[in-house]
Amino acid sequence: MLIRTRTVSRPADDGQLEALVGERVFCSEFTYRRGTEVFGEGEEAEYVYQIVSGAIRTYKLLCDGRRQINSFHLPGDLFGLENGAVHRFTAEAVIQTKVRITSRRHLLDRIEHQEAGQASLLTLVTRNLQHAENHMLLLGRKTSVEKVAAFLLEMDRRQDHPDVMSLPMSRRDIADYLGLTLETVSRALSTLRDDNMLRFDGQTQRQLVLLDREGLAQLDA
Repeated sequence: MLIRTRTVSRPADDGQLEALVGERVFCSEFTYRRGTEVFGEGEEAEYVYQIVSGAIRTYKLLCDGRRQINSFHLPGDLFGLENGAVHRFTAEAVIQTKVRITSRRHLLDRIEHQEAGQASLLTLVTRNLQHAENHMLLLGRKTSVEKVAAFLLEMDRRQDHPDVMSLPMSRRDIADYLGLTLETVSRALSTLRDDNMLRFDGQTQRQLVLLDREGLAQLDA
């Protein structure tokens, strides 16, 4: 279910949207409940989205029915900007998520006439390519414990190394991102806990503290 939280457009004055055009971009704000689809694979890519709060997963359904999550998008992140006319992935709210939405055509027109915006767009494209390469290596070359360690370090970096890390996604989401089973992810987390590399904070086990970032990095090396 989608909830429109504002009927009047407002400026996106932080995050990657502003960085692309070098100034504030006027957007509409919407809130998506947990599990709500933002757009589907193959749908026309009319809009670009920036997360204000919450988290989005983008994924494909494979021919055998399995889900492969391509990326998790967190507050400040931009998603939905395609190099073609349609979306390559489905986007869905992991938890209740507020986004700012602007027209793709309008955004690209603004970027076209600003040198700084073109440079920012190149940086964004390069970052996305690097993520895709890293994800491919992660899926193909690492053990389950190494995959989970790499995932935790990625989330730690993207959340600016918090004292207590909050994971909006479920273990099923993590499994579908890493190409593992739910049970394997749970065992890997337990192994890292038993090795004193992390501890859980709270009952949901979505709050955790990284006790040994160096040890996790060695697993990810």
